[in-house]
Amino acid sequence: MLKLNLDLGLRGRSLVTLGDITDGQMLGLVELAIQAKARKRAGEHLDQPLLRGRNLCLVFEKSSTRTRCAAMVAARDEGASAEYLGRNDIHFGRKESVEDSARVLGRMFDGILYRGFAQRTVEVLAERSGVPVWNGLTDEWHPSQILADLQTMKEHFGSLRGLKVVFMGDGRNNVCNSLLEGCAMAGIDVVDCCPPELAPAPQVLALAQRAAARNGSRVSVCHDPASAVVGAHVVYTDVWTSMGEESQFQERVKLLLPYQVNMRLMEQTGNLAKGRVIFLHCLPAFHNNHTEMTAKIGALEVTEDVFEAPFSKVFDEAENRIHTLKAMMLASLAG
Repeated sequence: MLKLNLDLGLRGRSLVTLGDITDGQMLGLVELAIQAKARKRAGEHLDQPLLRGRNLCLVFEKSSTRTRCAAMVAARDEGASAEYLGRNDIHFGRKESVEDSARVLGRMFDGILYRGFAQRTVEVLAERSGVPVWNGLTDEWHPSQILADLQTMKEHFGSLRGLKVVFMGDGRNNVCNSLLEGCAMAGIDVVDCCPPELAPAPQVLALAQRAAARNGSRVSVCHDPASAVVGAHVVYTDVWTSMGEESQFQERVKLLLPYQVNMRLMEQTGNLAKGRVIFLHCLPAFHNNHTEMTAKIGALEVTEDVFEAPFSKVFDEAENRIHTLKAMMLASLAG
């Protein structure tokens, strides 16, 4: 029987940003996700579900494929019931305040996963609901994604400390913000390679650099892709326009085309021939001309040959969303 380490000091706690927990607790969640993955593959969750009788609420102001499906599977694996509330099911700031909604949901559910726009909304849910609240994405942060990224890196490389991660593209989006912080908390060197116009906010950079100082790693910003990726073990990118920014699509394409992840860039890491570099993307990815947005343009942030290469671990990364969300739920509610 596989043993899960649930004693992370997070029982009853929310996870709104990675900064809510210690470096050790974050690494503990990554390890718990790896354990939960092995437990599922062994089928042990079927005989001893750890969240039986729990009721979870998925509040999604933004649509989702991976986060919604991963949360539903994670909850059901461990015997919990999950209720999905989409944008048309909630009335935040319209018919009802977030504060009142939080108190209602907290009386009915044991935990809440929020995915939406304003960071303040998930903060109010955590402050007022009285139950653990987990951030599944806001405009500013995406901590649950980065836990899955760190799990994928650890599974591939065996350890995290000492790795070098380069994020390529929109250097101030929610994924990059949490990646900077999470990598620094894990002792990973991380480079945000982006145009000057899309550099991270000073407060985000300062937060990540403080975490790096604690762990003997480095956080930096670079505007030259070729020099940024030298020595990289992980090259990471994301879409060039986040949800709500679609009107800026053409402008972003012109600005970010030099930051496209292609095979030449992967070769410039110096680790491709050694088998010591992987490619990550939180998905969805515009890597070919198979979508409405790319039908006339073709690949955007990553080329097809990189996306489909053996060193691309994007689908391991996507699957791991199940296990890291499950780890968050178990750490807060199980036991």
